[in-house]
Amino acid sequence: MTGEQHSSIHPPLPPTTEEDRFAWLRLLRSRRVGVTTFHRLMAEHGTAQNALAALPEVARAAGVEGYEPCPPGVVEAEIKAARAAGARLLCLGAPDYPEQLAELPDAPPLLWAVGDVTVLRRPMIALVGARNASSLGTRMARSMARDLGAAGYVVVSGLARGIDTAAHVAALETGTVAVMAGGVDIIYPADNTHLGHDIARHGLRLSEQPMGMAPLARHFPSRNRIVSGLAQAVVVIEAAARSGSLITARDALDQGREVLAVPGHPFDARAAGCNMLIRDGATLVRNAEDVIAALPEHAEARMAEPEQPDLLRDVPPAPAPRRDLREVAALHRQILDRLGPSPVAEDQLIRDMQAEAREVAPVLVDLELEGKITRQPGGLLSRSV
Repeated sequence: MTGEQHSSIHPPLPPTTEEDRFAWLRLLRSRRVGVTTFHRLMAEHGTAQNALAALPEVARAAGVEGYEPCPPGVVEAEIKAARAAGARLLCLGAPDYPEQLAELPDAPPLLWAVGDVTVLRRPMIALVGARNASSLGTRMARSMARDLGAAGYVVVSGLARGIDTAAHVAALETGTVAVMAGGVDIIYPADNTHLGHDIARHGLRLSEQPMGMAPLARHFPSRNRIVSGLAQAVVVIEAAARSGSLITARDALDQGREVLAVPGHPFDARAAGCNMLIRDGATLVRNAEDVIAALPEHAEARMAEPEQPDLLRDVPPAPAPRRDLREVAALHRQILDRLGPSPVAEDQLIRDMQAEAREVAPVLVDLELEGKITRQPGGLLSRSV
């Protein structure tokens, strides 16, 4: 039993009664049941009620004695808090659940929503970036969010300070979704309380966490996968070399979304992550028009247009980027698929992958920094649990 969020199991049928929804919540809130375990239990036992009945034996088989599922009173209190906050429960597989998000193997089984859920039916683009954003960065976020909204897109972000805040504010009138790391009723940071209430009136606040849950550090990477999962594309406006925005970009790649980045000055540390993304193959964008033009449906339309005379036929093509983002994402998956709790020698891993050491080494560093793998003495690697 684990909360690790990687699943290839087909989404279960949505609950159709209050009793079913109660059982889904109770199963998901049970100790040591995360997204992956939820899907596995539903696939094995058919219903949440059956899965709850089987949980103590499943836990015993995993070496956990005296296990008890989430008490009904805990779920009753959460539902009462949701009613007080005006929150609505969205269940995976139901018509009101966001279609883009439902395609993901680790889609949240349940989401609490406060606001206008109809915005989830419209095309969405995520804007993310630095909390300590520059004045130019926030200006870019406002301009891009406003113009994307005018073009019919809903702007998705994470309600953080800086870029997120600027994007939400500019998109209030046209539609915005704030994905929250804590409970949907706990607005964080506190200085965005007024903005959070405005979003509930003009857009939507969304969270997979229990009502009343204060955000913890481990919740933010989970939140980021929802931000990217809702959207057709993720635009990184400002980001340091090691930042949550880059984790969101990597999630987007894993989910098959477009990754776009606004370039910045090489001397500005807040732009280092964006410049790295562009170096590694992300599309460079300067405004909303660039973003819309880079979306797959627009790229397909351009390919269908009659070919024009090539006035630059004799101009040599630009050199290919040193690392392609999709190749990096594929390496991440290959490495994590080959690693488990038991340590494996790094050189053996590289041989098994039939890859070059110079290609794998920087990716191993990335995974180590993200806490997904652990490096042990003697050149051994294992997957973090």
